[in-house]
Amino acid sequence: MQYITLNDGVRIPQLGFGVWQVPDDGARTAVTTAFEVGYRHIDTAAAYENETGVGRAIRDSGLNREDVFLTTKLWNTDHGYDATLRAFDQSLERLGTDYVDLYLIHWPVPERDLYIESWRAMEKINSDGRAKAVGVANFPADALERLVDESSKVPAINQIELHPYFPQPAMRQLNEKLGIITEDWSPLGQGGDLLKEPVLARIGQAHGKTPAQVVLRWHLQLGDVVIPKSVTPSRIKENFELFDFELTRDEMDQVSHLSRDDGRIGPDPSHFNYVG
Repeated sequence: MQYITLNDGVRIPQLGFGVWQVPDDGARTAVTTAFEVGYRHIDTAAAYENETGVGRAIRDSGLNREDVFLTTKLWNTDHGYDATLRAFDQSLERLGTDYVDLYLIHWPVPERDLYIESWRAMEKINSDGRAKAVGVANFPADALERLVDESSKVPAINQIELHPYFPQPAMRQLNEKLGIITEDWSPLGQGGDLLKEPVLARIGQAHGKTPAQVVLRWHLQLGDVVIPKSVTPSRIKENFELFDFELTRDEMDQVSHLSRDDGRIGPDPSHFNYVG
């Protein structure tokens, strides 16, 4: 496993395991499989409604808690200082742990305009030692710069949609400028057309790897943290087998050139104000 050191000194496994859209019982099973394969970084969220299953998998794994890097996230309905503190306590209870390694604001929700208050609560959670690191997810440039300008602590992570169809070079550059690590969700573009690209098949054949492994290796070589998701044991294993090959600079460029103007899959965070 490769690790990245965040701006507050916390070390995060560069490859993690995501559980978005996995039901609670399914998350317990999938995380158990991920641990058996070798993953030690699990990414969940209050909105995924599977924190209980993730927590059970961690406790049943036989692993020491300090050997598992655990991320969860604050949902949009819980923005605000006091609401954030309550929501964090509820996440800890569901997870069955007394701390997380990383706590993120899931979306900025610009219409509510409460993310600065939430961030102040996150700073307290961090200073109290109940989240070893704190960060954000889906923060566009304007929200991220405002947060940094109006706060005493710079987020450790900005977790954003990022894949070859939507590589977000400007956002990555801003994160880097601010000392924030980029973490990539939907790194495989949710499968579909991306993994059928002939260039990925050609690169994969040259290394004895699948198109998905080529894409995930591209993320790692960008220097990002990446959190692929699967509930299929063979694919969970395949997505972990990334450390025995390396893409050339030309191959990296070929993958990056798959970028599309309409490549975004998820919501635009500048306009995403859902609080359901």
